[in-house]
Amino acid sequence: MPLYEHVMIARQDLSNTQAEGLIEHFGTVLADNGGKMLENEYWGVKTMAYKINKNRKGHYAFMRTDAPAPAVQEMERLMRLHEDVMRVLTIKVDAHEEGPSIQMQKREDRDSRRERR
Repeated sequence: MPLYEHVMIARQDLSNTQAEGLIEHFGTVLADNGGKMLENEYWGVKTMAYKINKNRKGHYAFMRTDAPAPAVQEMERLMRLHEDVMRVLTIKVDAHEEGPSIQMQKREDRDSRRERR
């Protein structure tokens, strides 16, 4: 099955548990449609570059999935309809990177990773 990476921004007035509950909810949507969530990361509340729906901040979440295209389309459709989700970005990838995403790594780890390239 194809591999995907998703980034979701939820409204800033949600609690952390509600935002993490959204991640789990959309993971079950994928599972119900024949896919699976391999990994997810809750990045926390971050300031956005510009306002979206009068919000300056948002809860960011990152998900790595292995799912057929119809399952991803259904999940995206439900994300766009959900009133707490402001933005969604989905990217199809050839392979998932090992370990945590760049956002979750320490600054020293990121700097040493750049030097190796």
